[in-house]
Amino acid sequence: MPDHIYKTTELVGTSGESIEGAVENALARARKTVRNMRWLEVREIRGHIEEGALTQWQVVLKIGFTLED
Repeated sequence: MPDHIYKTTELVGTSGESIEGAVENALARARKTVRNMRWLEVREIRGHIEEGALTQWQVVLKIGFTLED
């Protein structure tokens, strides 16, 4: 198995429905421009509150991807 070198980038995904939805939204957008994604780390979970009610989840992700030759 060859050694891998990873580069990382940080994204913030959002969803009005769930934490998982926020992660999926971030990954869906990243897939459009980032190739070879291999892992993710959830760094932060936040919620946006309006008039005392939770209106949106915000998830900060660190995404690792392998570099191309």
